[in-house]
Amino acid sequence: MQSSQTRFRHLKMQVQRKLAESLRLAETYFKREFPMPTINYDLRGVKAGVAYLQKNEIKFNRTLLLENTHEFIHQVVPHELAHLIVYQVFGRVKPHGKEWQGVMNGIFHLPAETCHQFDVQNVQGKTFEYRCVCQTHFLSIRRHNRILKEGVEYLCRKCKGKLVFVGENEM
Repeated sequence: MQSSQTRFRHLKMQVQRKLAESLRLAETYFKREFPMPTINYDLRGVKAGVAYLQKNEIKFNRTLLLENTHEFIHQVVPHELAHLIVYQVFGRVKPHGKEWQGVMNGIFHLPAETCHQFDVQNVQGKTFEYRCVCQTHFLSIRRHNRILKEGVEYLCRKCKGKLVFVGENEM
């Protein structure tokens, strides 16, 4: 059985291959070259990846990559790269707007999904239970602390009711 370091090294190579393959597709389509982005794997929390447009950098969540290898490499990697390509071609536009969807569908031939469906239990950490009129919400420690320390109020997107603290949860 291979060590987790060896497995991670292999996954990083697969990510680089997927990036190179996707970049070639974009270069062929737009008839121009794009620089290979800087990649790191220190993203924490429930996001699988984040593209930093001006830096031409992508941060990936190592834990979600290790737990969801196939889907991560085939969907998340091109998803984040598409953000960088759109920025370099069109400038600042809506993050998941028609330009990004066009790159995902028309160039990468992938569904333009804006959110992953990975199990985030291992990366989520402690949550805090809040309720509104229509449902229960689980807020991160960051949002909970903003409510306590800064008096920030969060509203439900459905009923527009204020979220009221109920209790802590261990995830």
